[in-house]
Amino acid sequence: MKNGGLVVDCLGAVGDHAVHEEAIRKADVLIEALGYFRKFHGRFTVIKLGGSVMEEPEALRALLVDIVFMQTVGMRPVVVHGGGKAITHAMEQAGLQARFVQGRRYTDDATLGIVARVLAEEINVDIVRHITKYGGRAAGLHHKTTQCLFGRRLTLPDGAGGDVDLGRVGEVTEVEVSLIENLCFAGVVPVLPSLAEGDDELLLNVNADTAAAAVAVALKAEKLVFLTDTPGILKDRSEPQSLIRSLTPVECRDLIAQGIIDKGMIPKVEASLDSLREGVRKTHIIDGRLRHSLLLEMYTDKGIGTEIVLQENANGSSRGISARH
Repeated sequence: MKNGGLVVDCLGAVGDHAVHEEAIRKADVLIEALGYFRKFHGRFTVIKLGGSVMEEPEALRALLVDIVFMQTVGMRPVVVHGGGKAITHAMEQAGLQARFVQGRRYTDDATLGIVARVLAEEINVDIVRHITKYGGRAAGLHHKTTQCLFGRRLTLPDGAGGDVDLGRVGEVTEVEVSLIENLCFAGVVPVLPSLAEGDDELLLNVNADTAAAAVAVALKAEKLVFLTDTPGILKDRSEPQSLIRSLTPVECRDLIAQGIIDKGMIPKVEASLDSLREGVRKTHIIDGRLRHSLLLEMYTDKGIGTEIVLQENANGSSRGISARH
């Protein structure tokens, strides 16, 4: 009986030790994050939400919980979102064929009506609702509430000295900064669809990557984060372990020239470089499908994606607090 009691005591001690070790591990994580909480308190972070993460409920839930967490610890997150897959699906249901010109969706009046409805009245409303559900406060900013992105129509060169018409496609030229700031100061997360109002007071369909960059520049944001369908920028797209953790603009240009950065990654990198030139401190490209990827990138020393920084801020030997954040 005594031996049996001894065994039970030993097992209990082992169990208590495991519980204590787990609690210590959690405390270490919080202590690691503490420096980042202090450094980013009151700073703006613009988060571009898009891609297949918006089609995966669990991934989207984790990301929105991350955003609520960021707001709770004193950061000022701002969400800019697109919705390409949902728009294409809605067009198919309406019997409209999506048409792309140089990688951009041609937007006639019929297409614009669907784009505006899907972005503002469906996706935006859903994001705001879920942030509220998870304990945060959020407000959608668009033509159905209060418009704060303004722009002009965009044309692309055709290579023969002329311009390619894209219909109601535009670029952001002005951001109503005070409106976004006031919401953030009040503890509310602004959520903006990639729609701008043109000079004729009609809407323009804007690329969400460039819209997010414009918002980040206008806010003088500390960070601009692109949530994607890949771990970040890879040397070899078939090998996730080839992730490049930190890049400078010169290195990005070299990778574009080599064809390593290509297709849909180019607009994100170009938007990153534009925002860095205009004063945004750092940009990040991370996999939005990975659970809590936003917190892992923001509040851990190693991070989980690719950061792009100006040369004078880069330090390839470290992704610690002085180098990353």
